[in-house]
Amino acid sequence: MIKDRLPETKVNSNEKVTVSISVFFPCYNEQDNIIRTVEQALNVLGELNAVFEIIIVDDGSSDATGQIADEIAARDSRVKVVHHSTNLGYGAALQSGFKAATKKLVFYTDGDGQFDINELPPLLPLMEQCDVVSCYRLNRQDPLIRRINGWCWTKLVCLLFGMKIRDIDCAFKLYKREIFDDFEFFSAGALIDAEILARAVCRGYRVTQKGVHHYPRTAGTQTGANLRVIFRAFKELFRLYSRIRSEHR
Repeated sequence: MIKDRLPETKVNSNEKVTVSISVFFPCYNEQDNIIRTVEQALNVLGELNAVFEIIIVDDGSSDATGQIADEIAARDSRVKVVHHSTNLGYGAALQSGFKAATKKLVFYTDGDGQFDINELPPLLPLMEQCDVVSCYRLNRQDPLIRRINGWCWTKLVCLLFGMKIRDIDCAFKLYKREIFDDFEFFSAGALIDAEILARAVCRGYRVTQKGVHHYPRTAGTQTGANLRVIFRAFKELFRLYSRIRSEHR
């Protein structure tokens, strides 16, 4: 069952709770963003009294992203890097991040800096009552056509799978890692977020939602609006629908 709201969780600000969390960033040609993004994550997680790891997934970048990521990891043992020798797609990058994660909670956001990881800590108390926090973008900072495409995609996915998610592809999500223990991923492309949420809901995991701010991209180039990526996602969507229906008959 999808829950749009959960009762407010009260946390004693004087009580330090150790959080076990893996944070990963799927990256493709983000050489101008990755240092700032990882530094912000290190600062936020350090203040949380968290047991954590940061994972950079370099999805076959053709720029210096992979090299910079390795340099960051060499300086800080809390950071590790997963490399794809070629660009395998967004879904494959997420799969690699989930597989590399070793902590109790798994959070991911894109390495392009369009989200503020300072908005991660308020999600953590929600995990006491749910298994997934699927965020939605407040004042989405993308071109109009991309926003229209995103709205239509979300409505279609929710219609097919009987969900009430406001923003399927928002790259700011928090999971309990255990839900991936019995997942067999189907999508290596843009369908990945829809697949995870659909499978989680079908298996009875509890999902809640929360708005987070979205910021303009300051460097790099977006790839999600590529027509080839979009057509592949639609093709995979209907195959996934048939597969999930057959699995839950």
